[in-house]
Amino acid sequence: MATPQEPTEQPHLMVVMTTVGSAATAQQLAHTLVAERCVACAQVLPSITSFYRWQGSLQTDSETLILFKLPAGAYSQLEQRLRELHPYDEPEIVALAAAQVSPTYLAWALEQVG
Repeated sequence: MATPQEPTEQPHLMVVMTTVGSAATAQQLAHTLVAERCVACAQVLPSITSFYRWQGSLQTDSETLILFKLPAGAYSQLEQRLRELHPYDEPEIVALAAAQVSPTYLAWALEQVG
């Protein structure tokens, strides 16, 4: 009787979001994290309006959203580096697992980080 094989863990891609107060800050942060090989790709999206509570009061701010693509195994390094570089006291760092990624894009992303 054949013994069951352990499933091999496939690498996964994550999309991590953060917001900053200006496009210039977003572009610098995106450039730095790609240059340092913390992420495979960073996309800076145009201005968004954020509504949230901070220190007990309702806030409305214009912000810039950054999307980072990276292998799931690199998340801890990215989170640490984002906390070091981010201008906010408590940055938004939200990670989503990509349910489906083309194999060729995933292979490219894995080569970029490290």
